[in-house]
Amino acid sequence: MKAIRRFTVRPVLPDTLRPLADLAHNLRWSWHEPTRALFESLEPAGPSTLSGGTDPVRILGALEAPRLAALAADQDFLARLRAAAEDLDSYLHAPRWYQRASERTADAPAALAYFSPEFGVTAALPQYSGGLGILAGDHLKSASDLGVPLIGVGLLYRHGYFRQSLGRDGWQQEQYPVLDPGELPVTLLREADGAPARITLALPGGRSLHAHLWIAQVGRVPLLMLDSDVEENAPGERSVTDRLYGGGSEHRLLQEMLLGIGGVRAVRTYTRLTGTPAPEVFHTNEGHAGFLGLERIRELQGEGLDFDSALETVRAGTVFTTHTPVPAGIDRFDRTLVARHLGEDGALPGVDTGKVLALGDETPLGGEPGVFNMAAMGLRLAQRANGVSTLHGAVSRAMFAGLWPGFDADEVPITSITNGVHAPTWVAPEVGRLGPDPSDRELWELRRTLRERLVTDVRERLRASWRQRGAAAAELGWTDSVLDPDVLTIGFARRVPSYKRLTLMLRDKDRLRALLLHPERPVQLVVAGKAHPADDGGKRLVQELVRFADDPRVRHRIVFLPDYGMAMARGLYPGCDVWLNNPLRPLEACGTSGMKAALNGCLNLSVLDGWWDEWFEPDFGWAIPTADGAAAADEDRRDDLEAAALYELIERRVAPRFYDRGPDGVPAGWTAMVRRTLTDLGPKALADRMVREYVERLYVPAAAARRALTPDRARELAAWKARVREAWPKVTVDHVEVGDDLADDLADAELGATPVVRVRVALGALAPDDVEVQAVTGRVDADDTLADTRAVPLKPAGGPDLEGRQPYAGTLALDRTGSFGCTVRVRPTHPLLAHPAELGLVALPEETKGEGAGVLLR
Repeated sequence: MKAIRRFTVRPVLPDTLRPLADLAHNLRWSWHEPTRALFESLEPAGPSTLSGGTDPVRILGALEAPRLAALAADQDFLARLRAAAEDLDSYLHAPRWYQRASERTADAPAALAYFSPEFGVTAALPQYSGGLGILAGDHLKSASDLGVPLIGVGLLYRHGYFRQSLGRDGWQQEQYPVLDPGELPVTLLREADGAPARITLALPGGRSLHAHLWIAQVGRVPLLMLDSDVEENAPGERSVTDRLYGGGSEHRLLQEMLLGIGGVRAVRTYTRLTGTPAPEVFHTNEGHAGFLGLERIRELQGEGLDFDSALETVRAGTVFTTHTPVPAGIDRFDRTLVARHLGEDGALPGVDTGKVLALGDETPLGGEPGVFNMAAMGLRLAQRANGVSTLHGAVSRAMFAGLWPGFDADEVPITSITNGVHAPTWVAPEVGRLGPDPSDRELWELRRTLRERLVTDVRERLRASWRQRGAAAAELGWTDSVLDPDVLTIGFARRVPSYKRLTLMLRDKDRLRALLLHPERPVQLVVAGKAHPADDGGKRLVQELVRFADDPRVRHRIVFLPDYGMAMARGLYPGCDVWLNNPLRPLEACGTSGMKAALNGCLNLSVLDGWWDEWFEPDFGWAIPTADGAAAADEDRRDDLEAAALYELIERRVAPRFYDRGPDGVPAGWTAMVRRTLTDLGPKALADRMVREYVERLYVPAAAARRALTPDRARELAAWKARVREAWPKVTVDHVEVGDDLADDLADAELGATPVVRVRVALGALAPDDVEVQAVTGRVDADDTLADTRAVPLKPAGGPDLEGRQPYAGTLALDRTGSFGCTVRVRPTHPLLAHPAELGLVALPEETKGEGAGVLLR
C-alpha cells in the first residue's frame, strides 16, 4: 500500500530542551562544529558517512520520550545546550564586519536580495546540483558571518536534484526521492492570522500559479524558497517546483518566472510580515532569475514611471553575475512562448511586451531572431555585471561584446570577482586546529590522518555501491583492501559535462595502469561525479570510468563513488593529496572544488583555467600544459597531448616529490608546498574575501546609484538616452590632425614627444556636454589594430565652424617605445552612467585605417 498523504509528527520538547528546535532550524549548525557535535551526540550509533551527514531535524524527529526525559535531566548536556544557544544568539545579534563598515559609509545598503536557482547550504537541504548552488550557499554563509543584510531567494524543489547510483554495467541511474518540507530545516512563512503566506502569478488562459514560502534560516540570512506544490494549483502548476533543472522548455520558463517574478513578490511579502528593510540592491546569480527585473519595472510603472524610466531605476540597483563561458550554457526560450506568458493575459499585464522581448534579443550576439536569451536580458537589466574569475571576466567580455557594438572587448562593462569558498564549511576541523607555524612532521601526520579517514569512508561507500549494483556481501571482501592510507591519493570530483573531461585520465589506459601499480611510487585515484539525466554522452563517460575501475587488476587503486554531493565532498577534499582538474581551457568559469581542497592543504594539479590561471604558483601545485595552434583544433590530438602531459607530471614531478622522504620519514619538499598552500593560497580562496569584494565594488555603488535616481532623475536619464540614440547617426568625426612632425606614414617620434591632436566633430542635435571626445593611442599590429590602449580627453577648441562642426584639441604623451597608432572617438557621457560604454554607442573616423596609422617611437 502507498500513503495518499504525508505528514510529520514532531516531538514535544521539554522546556529545558526547547533551544534544540531553534538550533536545528538555523543552518548555522552546518558550519559550526560545536553545534554539529551536540546533535551528533544524540544519535545512538553516531553519524554515518552514508546517511548524508548530520541532520538535526531528522535527529530530533527520531528521539523517543524516554530519551528526551533523560536529556532533560542530563546537566552536562544542558550546559552544552545553553552554551550553544547563547553562542547562536550572540552570533545573530552582535555587530559584525558589515555593521562596523557601515559606520564608516552611509552608502551601505540596508538590505540586499540574492536570487539563485539553486542553493547548496547543507546535505540536509538538497537544493543544488553543482558548483553554482554550492557557490550560492557559500555566498549566503559568508554574508551571514560578515553581517551583510542579505535575503536569499530560490525555489523549494520537492525532489531536489537526483540521487545517483550505478547499474551492474556501470550505467548511471537516477532516483528522485520525495522531500517533505516537514522533515527539512525550513519554516513556513505565515500571515498574521496564521494562514500560509502565498504569492500568485497569472498564467495564460485564466490560469494561476500559486506558491507558498518556506524559510531556511542560514545564520543571519533568511533564504526564501517558493513552493508550487500547494492544493490551490492545478496538477501542471503544482509540479512547477518538482525538480531542479527538469522538464521541457515551458516547464523551465515557469520555474524561472516563479523564481524571478514570484521571488520579488516573495521578498515584498517577507519584508511586510517581518519588518525587514526592503532590498535596495538585487543580485541575479546567473540568468535564471532575470525576470526579477521585469517585475520591478511593473512595480515602478504602478508608481507612475513609464517603462524606460522604470528600466533605468531597476538597472541602477541590479547586479548580474554570469557563470558560463559558453553560449550553450545560457537559458534561451522561444520568443512567442515568452510573449504569451508575460503579456496582457500573463504574469506582467501593463508591461510593454515588445520592450520586454527587446531585452532578450540575442541577434547582436550572433544569435537567432526568434529566441529570447536570458543572459542578454540579465545584462541589459543590470548596470553592474561580473564574471567569476579574472580569465572568465575576459571571456565574458568577448562573448557578450556584441551588446556594446563599437567598443573593444576589454572595454565591455563586465568586471570580475573571483569566487571563494566558505572555510568553516569545507575545512576539516583538524586543519582548523593547526597552530600558526606547524612543523613538517605535524603537517605530514595531519595529512595521513585525513587520508586514512578518506580511505575508511571510500570503502564504506564502495561496498554500498556494489550492493546496489547487485553484488552479494560474500563477493565484496576485496573492498577491505581498497586504497592505502600511505599511497599518494589524487581526487577528481565534479559534474560530468564533456568539457570537464572526466575520462582524460583514461586516454592511455596502459600508462595510467602503470602509474597506479608503480612498484615504488604508486598512485591511487578517487573519482566522483554526476552526469545530467538527459546527457547520455556524460553517462557514457561515467560508464567508461566505472568499467576501468571495476578491473580486478586496478580496483584497489582507483574507485568511482556514485552520488557525489556535499556530505561526500566534506571528506573527499581534506583526504586527497592532489586535486585534479583538466577542463578544456577556457571553459571553466572558476572551478571552486580545487579551492576547497587547497584550504585543507591539498595541492592542485590543474589546467590553467578559472581561478588556477590567476593564482597558480609552483609552490601551490602544478599546471597541466594545454595544446595550442593546430593541435588545439584537432580534438583527438589535443586530448592525446594534454593527457600525455598529465601522465608526465604525475610520474616525474608529483609522485617523486610525495615519496622523497627524509631520514625522519617526512617529505620536506611536499610539506613545504602544503605549508605555502595553507598560508599563501588559502586566504585568497575565502568566500569572506569574495563577499567583501561584492559589497565594496558592486553592492555599495549600486545602492548609491539607485538612491541617486529619483523618479524625476530617472525620467531625465531615460529621456536623455532616447535623445542620444536618436541623434547618434549624425555624430561623425570629420577631420583629424596629429602633430606636423608625424604627418608622414610611419614617421618616427622621439620618446617624450607631445604632439597635438586636432579634430572636428559633427554633433548633430547633441550638445558638447552630451559627449566625450578622446584620442586613443595603443600598440598596433600588422592590420593597424590597436591594443593596450590609453585614452586622452580632447577639449573644445573654439566655436563651431561654418558647417557646424565642433573643434577639439589635446596633447598626446608619447612615453612608450615601439610601434603605436592613434585614432579619435566620440562617445556619450552623463553623470549617471555607470560605465562609458553603457549605451554601446561610439563614433570613429570613417577611415580607421590609413596613412599615419602607425607611429614608431624610439
